[in-house]
Amino acid sequence: MERAVRLTAIVTHEGDWYVARALEVEVASQGPSVEESLANLREALELYFEDEPVPTVSVDGPIVAPVDVRLPA
Repeated sequence: MERAVRLTAIVTHEGDWYVARALEVEVASQGPSVEESLANLREALELYFEDEPVPTVSVDGPIVAPVDVRLPA
């Protein structure tokens, strides 16, 4: 029996690649476009959860917020 779980991904552009990372677990993937990086992440997550338990995910999802950091000049 299958069930759907919604996780949160963040995608960054690194060189020639887009890197997609899941926030709830330590899984990442990459691709030449945002769409392909997310498709590759979805496949990586499905493989990951064949051996790992699905984490408890908040109904509201994680809070994603910017953080300003002061650095010396």
